[in-house]
Amino acid sequence: MQLPVVVIVGRPNVGKSTLFNAITGQRRSIVGDEPGITRDRISGDAAYEGRPFELIDTGGIIQNDAELIPTQILKQARVALDQAAQIIFLIDGRTEITGADRDLAAMLRKLGRPVTLAVNKIDTQRNEGLAHEFHVLGFADVFSVSAEHKVGIGDLLDFITRDFPKKVEEVEIEGEEAEEIKRPIKVAIIGRPNVGKSTLLNTLVGSERSIVSPIAGTTRDAVDETMEHEGVTYTFVDTAGIRRKGKTHEMAEKLSVVMARRHIRMANVALIVIDAADGVVGADATIAGYAHEEGRAVIIVVNKWDLKATKDKTEFTHQIRDELKFLEYAPIAFVSAEKKRGTRQLFGLVRDAYYEASKRVTTGELNRFMEMIKFDRDMKVYYMTQASVRPPTFIVFTDNARHLHFSSERFIINQLRKRFGFQGTPISIKAKRR
Repeated sequence: MQLPVVVIVGRPNVGKSTLFNAITGQRRSIVGDEPGITRDRISGDAAYEGRPFELIDTGGIIQNDAELIPTQILKQARVALDQAAQIIFLIDGRTEITGADRDLAAMLRKLGRPVTLAVNKIDTQRNEGLAHEFHVLGFADVFSVSAEHKVGIGDLLDFITRDFPKKVEEVEIEGEEAEEIKRPIKVAIIGRPNVGKSTLLNTLVGSERSIVSPIAGTTRDAVDETMEHEGVTYTFVDTAGIRRKGKTHEMAEKLSVVMARRHIRMANVALIVIDAADGVVGADATIAGYAHEEGRAVIIVVNKWDLKATKDKTEFTHQIRDELKFLEYAPIAFVSAEKKRGTRQLFGLVRDAYYEASKRVTTGELNRFMEMIKFDRDMKVYYMTQASVRPPTFIVFTDNARHLHFSSERFIINQLRKRFGFQGTPISIKAKRR
């Protein structure tokens, strides 16, 4: 069932992201005192009194602004408004009505969609009377709210969702396998600023979902899009470019790095985007390390390959393997996101990496495997069992309690890959005394 769409719009810094987080009950949008933190449109699932809907938070809109990014924000907002069942026009109740508010009100009236005016930051009874002054903007339905203190939001949602259908309880499909079929594969697109992550997301989902500009650091929030390809559902998350800690000065920049790392943790597969023109740099290794440490399946995506002067894939592959030795298991894809070349292969690589990371090997198979390999070390290994998946985690039972030596661990991992595959995913080995 297609969920009704509710879109929050308003000029910068009126509290749209705070309202979005309050309604969805999760910290999906970055919130701060700096205007213009949200740039792309951010969506999340919400429900009120059993009536589910999709909520979209747009970037702050300033009409007729000459700068590149505000123009792109308006373009992103228009895409959202075109599919809106309800629009929440949010304004700041503590300030006078601005020219930007009037321009935006005029634009929204032309759309012919239901618009509810929400006057934000009305958090005292003394201020509540101010909300009525905003009827001059030409909207019949006006609600006073405080997004930060979650005041008045229930009344607003009660009005907006009154005609939305109630959720029909679905019959649960039992079993872990059924759960896996229904669940989309979550893919985090990560990398340094300006390596082409947003362009890659737009190319993969076939729409201008992320704002793309030559200005590094355009994406701040994580932008996600769910789509189906050849019967498999994918949720792609375009994260903010991760800079080194010393390079992040603005509060929005620091928060976006924290959020990007959180999205790596929540993903099943990480696409690490590298700029072909720059080669592998230190920051690429740091970012790749985050995904590896979190045990995510990994695919290395070499972007802007069409701009590379000498197109020697073998040489570039050697460079990646030398610089990112810990990712020897990760497949490498050479693409041009802008020219849409080589990007379709990523769906198959993501699907395969996810299935490999979810693979289970029975204890019987593992014990036969342990008998076959020549484990000539000081430690006696009795048997092995698989404890979990994503990443595949194995427990080796030995005759003493000390950790496996690095070389022993490496040997077992290499043999497991040779025997069972596990392409694209890290493997974790833990030792226990029998």
